[in-house]
Formats: sequence, structure tokens, C-alpha cells
Amino acid sequence: MTSTTPEQTSLLGRVRQWLSSLSFRTGVIVLACCVPFYILSFAQMALPISASAKTVLWVVLFGLAKTFQYGGLTILGVEGFKRVKAWFGRKC
Repeated sequence: MTSTTPEQTSLLGRVRQWLSSLSFRTGVIVLACCVPFYILSFAQMALPISASAKTVLWVVLFGLAKTFQYGGLTILGVEGFKRVKAWFGRKC
């Protein structure tokens, strides 16, 4: 019989545990997916549509960008984030 912590029994804890079990490469890909959604969330303001439609589009696209950002950071974890930061440090 295995013991579970309160964090593992909650839905948020199980999702976080599953995300952190994914690979480094997956984390980088998910993190990179947030960039197009950030661009789209602001670029859609130039469309000739109503203000309420622009608001809805902005909320959805910006929400997706934040979801990919935080999901990618959760997958990477602290060590993966240090690895990405070091990689960018060598390139610049």
C-alpha cells in the first residue's frame, strides 16, 4: 500500500506531477508555443471587428499563451529552466 500526500490527491497536484514527468524537449516545445499566442493576442487588435469580439479573442489567446507558458515551465522544472538559461547565455 502506498501513501499519498494531500498534494497528490488533489487534481491540481496530479496534473502538476504528470506535467513534471514529461521530458525536457517537450517542455521546451510547449514553452515555445506560447510565443505565437502572445503575438496573436495583440495582432488581432488590428482586425476590423467589433470591440467585444476583440476582447473575447484577446482573453482566449492571451489565456492560451499563459497556459503554454506556465505548462512549459512546470514541465521544465528548476533544473530545466537553468539548462535553457545557460543555453541562451552561450548563444548571446
